[in-house]
Amino acid sequence: MTKAGTTLAAPESPTSAVRLPRRRGIELALIVLAVLLSVYGYCAVGLARTGTVPPGAVGYGAGLGVLALVAHLAVRLRAPYADPLLLPIGVLLNGLGLVLIYRLDLATPGDHAAPAQLVWSTLGVGLFIMVVLILRDHRVLQRYAYVCVAVALVLLLLPILFPAVNGARIWIRIAGFSIQPSEFAKVLLAVFFAAYLAANRNALAYAGRRLWFMQFPTGRVLGPIVTIWLVSVGVLILERDLGTSLLFFGLFVVMLYVATGRTGWIAVGLVLAVFGAVAVGPLEPHVHGRIEDWLHPFASIDSGQGPNQLAQSLFAFAAGGILGSGLGLGHSVLIGFAAKSDFILATAGEELGLAGLSAIFLLYGLLVERGYRAGLALRDPFGRLLAIGLASIVALQVFVIAGGVTGLIPLTGMAMPFLAQGGSSVVTNWAIVALLIRVSDSARSQYDGQVAP
Repeated sequence: MTKAGTTLAAPESPTSAVRLPRRRGIELALIVLAVLLSVYGYCAVGLARTGTVPPGAVGYGAGLGVLALVAHLAVRLRAPYADPLLLPIGVLLNGLGLVLIYRLDLATPGDHAAPAQLVWSTLGVGLFIMVVLILRDHRVLQRYAYVCVAVALVLLLLPILFPAVNGARIWIRIAGFSIQPSEFAKVLLAVFFAAYLAANRNALAYAGRRLWFMQFPTGRVLGPIVTIWLVSVGVLILERDLGTSLLFFGLFVVMLYVATGRTGWIAVGLVLAVFGAVAVGPLEPHVHGRIEDWLHPFASIDSGQGPNQLAQSLFAFAAGGILGSGLGLGHSVLIGFAAKSDFILATAGEELGLAGLSAIFLLYGLLVERGYRAGLALRDPFGRLLAIGLASIVALQVFVIAGGVTGLIPLTGMAMPFLAQGGSSVVTNWAIVALLIRVSDSARSQYDGQVAP
C-alpha cells in the first residue's frame, strides 16, 4: 500500500534461460555398474565350472571398462545432452553376451567364440565412437537416402552368390572370414524409410481413392511400398531367410504407421505379410521345415530321434524356473551348434531363470523406450522417424528371436541384439545405439537455453 492508499502491482519476474542438466555423471555411474556386473558374471561362471576365478577376469574387466570409458568420453565431448541410459544399456547387454558365450565355450573346448566376439565388440564400440564424433547432425543422412537403399539392396542380394549355411543364404564367407550383410542393410533401410516417409507422409495419409475403411494413396506414392513388399518376399525365396524378410517389411509398416497415423496401414501390412508367408511357406523346404518344427516341436522325440533344437530350448527354459540354475551350471549346450547364436537366450533362461530373463527384456524395453522418447521429442520429421525406426529394429528383432526360441512363432535364425555370437550383429547394434545417442542429443539440446518466464 502507498500513502495514498493505492496498491502497487507486484513486479514481474525477469525471464531466464532454462539450462538443461547434461547428466553425464549419471551415465558414468551406470557404466561402472554395468562393467562390474559383467565382471561379476564372468567370475561366477569360472567359480561354478572350475572352482576358481578365471585367470582372464582382470583383463576382461579392464578391456570392457576401457572401451566403455572411451565411448563415454566421446559422448561427453560431442553429445553432452544425450540420453544417459543408452550407452550403459549397450555396455551391460554386450558384457552379458560375452559372459554367456564364454560360459558356453567352457562346455565346447573345440569351439571358442568369446575371443572373436570380444574383437567384434571392440570394432563395434570403435564404430560407435566414430559415429558420435563425426556425425554432428543426424539430418545429414537424409541427403543420402537413395544411396542407402541402393547399398542395402546390394547387401541383401550378395549372399545369393555364396553357398547356403545351415539351409539359408545369409552369409558371405571368404577365406575363413564371414559377415552377414543383412545386419548392415537394416540400418541403411531405416535411413531410407525415414527420408522417404518424411517427404511423402501427407500424400500417404490423404491422397488417393477410398476403399471401404481405407484411403489409399496414388500409384506414384504407393509404388515404393509394393516394391518393398516384393523385395521382402524375394529375399525369403532366394535366401530362405524368414527373419530378414519379416524384419525389414515389419520395420517399414511400423514407420509407415508412425508417419501417417493411420492404423489401416498396419492391417494392410499384416495381410500382405500373411499372404506372402502362405504363398511361399509350402514351396520353400527350409521355411516349411521350420514351420513344421514350430507346430510339432516334440515330433522328433515321439519318432525316437531325440529332441530337436527347439525342444531342447524349451527344456532349458523349463529347467531354469524362477531363479535359474546359476551361471555355468546349466545344460543348454545340448541344443547344439546354434547354442551360442540363435538359442543363446535359452542359456540365459536356464541359468538366470525367469527373473534374469525378465531383467534382460526390461533392458531391451528401456533401450526401445528411450529411442521412442528421443524421436517424439524431435521437431524434424526425418529425425523422428529415424529414431523410431532404429528403436523398432531392436524391438522387432527381440520379439522375433525370443518368440522363436520359446515356441511362440517359427524360428527365424536371427541374432539376439548384443547377446548372441555374431560380429556383424554386434557391430550393427553399436551403430544403432550411436545414432540414437546422436538423435537424443539433438532432441534435448534444441530446448537448452530457451527463454522461460
